[in-house]
Amino acid sequence: MFATPATDLATMSAVSRPPRIGVTTALAIALTVFEAAWTLIGLGHVWTQPWIGWIPTVGLPALAAYGCRQVFLRADLGEATRRFWRSLSHACAILTVAEFSYGYDALHGPVPTQDVSARTIALLGLVVFVLIWALMRLPTWQRSRGDWLRFALDAGVLLITCGGLLWTYWLHTGAQWTAENSATISVCALAMIALITMVKVIFGGFAELDRRALHILSVGIALSGGSGALAPAFEGRPYLSSAAVAVPLATVAVVLAAARQGRAPLGLPADRPHRHRVSLLPYLAVAAMSTTLVVTEWDDSPQNATIAICVAAITALVVTRQVSASRDNTRLLATVDANLSRLRDYQAELDHQINHDALTGVANRARFAELVSARLAAAEPFHVAMLDLDDFKVINDRLGHGTGDALLRTISRRLQDALGPHDTVARQGGDEFTLLLTGRADEAVSQLLREVLEQVQKPVEMAGRALEPQVSIGITAAHEGDTPEELIRRADVAMYSAKTSGGGRRTWFDPIMDQLADADAKLAADLRTALVRDELFLHYQPIVELPHGRLAGVEALVRWRHPEHGLVSPGVFIPLAERNGYIVELGRWILHEAVRQTAEWEREYGANAPEKVSVNISARQLREPGFVDEVAALLRSSGIDPHRLVAEVTETAVLGTGEALDAVRALHALGLRIALDDFGTGQSSLSLLVDCPVKVLKVDKSFVDGVTGSTAQAVIVDGLIGITEGLRIEAVAEGVETADQAYRLHKMGYRLAQGFHFARPMPASDIELLLSISTSGKVDNLH
Repeated sequence: MFATPATDLATMSAVSRPPRIGVTTALAIALTVFEAAWTLIGLGHVWTQPWIGWIPTVGLPALAAYGCRQVFLRADLGEATRRFWRSLSHACAILTVAEFSYGYDALHGPVPTQDVSARTIALLGLVVFVLIWALMRLPTWQRSRGDWLRFALDAGVLLITCGGLLWTYWLHTGAQWTAENSATISVCALAMIALITMVKVIFGGFAELDRRALHILSVGIALSGGSGALAPAFEGRPYLSSAAVAVPLATVAVVLAAARQGRAPLGLPADRPHRHRVSLLPYLAVAAMSTTLVVTEWDDSPQNATIAICVAAITALVVTRQVSASRDNTRLLATVDANLSRLRDYQAELDHQINHDALTGVANRARFAELVSARLAAAEPFHVAMLDLDDFKVINDRLGHGTGDALLRTISRRLQDALGPHDTVARQGGDEFTLLLTGRADEAVSQLLREVLEQVQKPVEMAGRALEPQVSIGITAAHEGDTPEELIRRADVAMYSAKTSGGGRRTWFDPIMDQLADADAKLAADLRTALVRDELFLHYQPIVELPHGRLAGVEALVRWRHPEHGLVSPGVFIPLAERNGYIVELGRWILHEAVRQTAEWEREYGANAPEKVSVNISARQLREPGFVDEVAALLRSSGIDPHRLVAEVTETAVLGTGEALDAVRALHALGLRIALDDFGTGQSSLSLLVDCPVKVLKVDKSFVDGVTGSTAQAVIVDGLIGITEGLRIEAVAEGVETADQAYRLHKMGYRLAQGFHFARPMPASDIELLLSISTSGKVDNLH
């Protein structure tokens, strides 16, 4: 189920490589040198112990068989490569037996002889046949009947040419033509055919076969096959044999090639060879036979010599014409190949675009679904994780979409670097990524995603500032019967749970999450009908002046009385409305209701009506097309003073210079006052006081809580009042719950505050009770 790690593969390779290949090579070279010296000396000296010269011809094939065997025992090689070296080992083992038989033929009589038995000839032929068979079984150049036909034609050309040349050579040297000569020529011809096969394999290439090892083999076989021409030199010297030349040349080449393959690392697939390479073999054969014809006829008859020269000349002209035509065809086919290659490139690029995300280069949603489907079909255990950047929209709005895109590319690179080679990163869209994690138990997945969080959330330099991306991850394991859609859905549910729990963490899917999601879905559906059923209403929380507590304004807060659950907390249904998009419709109703109530108070209480009515405006509303025009029309129809209406926005809603900030500026141009709510809780703050037309700054409760002690919060609250005074901005302290807090805030310079210490949110009727005693304007006494 799992792939072998690269380190284990390297270890296996090191263990399985032949430890004694150097000794084998050295011994083979030594025996070859000895045999060469023995043969050369024997040309001028009669050996009285000819059996000594046969020892290397038997020992060298045995060494070659051992070297090949050590190579095919390498467990890291592919099956086809190991099969080739195993077959070569068998061929060398058969050659060992053949040379023993050859030596027996030469030495078993009362005197040495060069006669070769049919048994020995058959064994030598079998050696060459096994070699050819081993080469042909490699998955390289044999692909069609045409390939086989061309190979057969090349083999026939070589067989006839070599046989004719050797026959002519024997006649020219005056040697006697015997049955043994025919057998020798047959074995040499088979060796030449093996050489053709070897050359075609070298040109065709095979990924794990070392090319230099094949070159060594081809040279050895070529020299061994050509050594048959030395047979006449051994005539009259029965204590010598052409095997003393042929066998060492072939077998030492096998030993050297095996040593080379044994040391060679696993390589990448070889480059595709040129498909239209012109074979020189037929032309060389024609040239050789034409030359032989002219030479043999030159002294015999002038008339025959003239005819031979004419035949050779015509043949040369025809060959030249054929070569010229072949070269033209080759160039034409090369052009076609180039165009076709450019078309496989275009197709590959198109396939990549179809399956990969254009921005980040990782797999896209469709490709991820395909990979998950394949894993499910294979019934292999795996996990799916969903990753989402927290507050990514803030980065887009504040720093621009170019910076956001750069951050997504950085995140995708970090994800790829953190995961393993068999895992997959995909972009689902926006700032969401999915991860396909294979071959790990739950504990290993948890550890991996812990490392992913550490890597992804490292600070990154963007747009001249250091950003600290925060991500939430949801994880689920695949089970029988799952679909890609179901796995992504579960991971998404878990990711949302991680996000709502504070973000920057990973969470495993739990079936109870579905129950909670179902409850959320039902509540969301109920919320959409709450307006129709008159379940929503507004409460107003007073904003008072310090120190006397006079009513200075109110903040409109929406409430929901559910028919089954009673009062539903705004902390529950407001985020729900933001997630499902209902916040736009809900915000529109709140704004209309607050404006209606403001107009009513203006008509009834005149100058004593609340000076400011604050309404919370969501980020979605600010981005809604036509929102500013809608507010302008509402102000005209109600007739209220726009200055009485305060639009409260959070700093995360208006960061940057995007459409949200443009909408805020347009609201300010209408006459509304802009209040920055929950100030200090976002990623950045002070620059907004310059970029945004802020008239009211609402200091968050988290800072007010620590105002009575010597805390960092107290220092911040104290510093903010100085900033607001310098910028001529009103400061409102939120969440004041004790008299001590109110006192300390007043001492610091705050003149406006709201919180439970003064009053809780109340119906409009209770606000009207306060307005009825407007002469005092007193809600509570700090003393």
